[in-house]
Amino acid sequence: MSTLQIGITGGIGSGKSLVCKIFQCLGVPVYDADSHAKQLMISDEILMNQIKHEFGKESYLANGSLNRTHISKQTFGFPDRLEKLNQFVHPRVALDFESWMKNHAVSYIIKEAALLFEAGSAKTLDKIIVVSAPAAMRVQRVLQRDPQRSEDDVKKIMDSQMPEDEKVKRADFVVVNDETQLLIPQVLRLHQLFSSL
Repeated sequence: MSTLQIGITGGIGSGKSLVCKIFQCLGVPVYDADSHAKQLMISDEILMNQIKHEFGKESYLANGSLNRTHISKQTFGFPDRLEKLNQFVHPRVALDFESWMKNHAVSYIIKEAALLFEAGSAKTLDKIIVVSAPAAMRVQRVLQRDPQRSEDDVKKIMDSQMPEDEKVKRADFVVVNDETQLLIPQVLRLHQLFSSL
């Protein structure tokens, strides 16, 4: 039996992590690509050397952690520099995901990633779920969750991501998280479907 690979994505503040938590409660293994990427940036020698070579030795602090301030200054507002960083990170995450997959003999797994389409990894997955929510609601959620961000910061991040209507067009399934539709029944329907495939 081959394991079905389901991708979950959505713009910042859409609630994709919440949807993934519901799947986890149902016993579904979830690979969080963004947190694995952060971990790989401080543990994967190949990736660390690429980052140091491209962005300078000051990319890392004395304690070995990533110098986020330095990396942000190098990439924020410079799409080509950000693209370069992604070209280093995404292949290492893909390899990490492959080895993670081998530890799960289940009917389906979930890969959660903010940049599923942008990174090209959507092509390698069997089905894609997009978590959708109105833009104004997404801004409010992020401001509540990340009080250090300004509304302007959140809108810049949203502008840098693929537009939601484009993601929805490319999706196999859409979970609507607009606080008028219940999330759990939507996830349960998908769980039943994927478990039966």
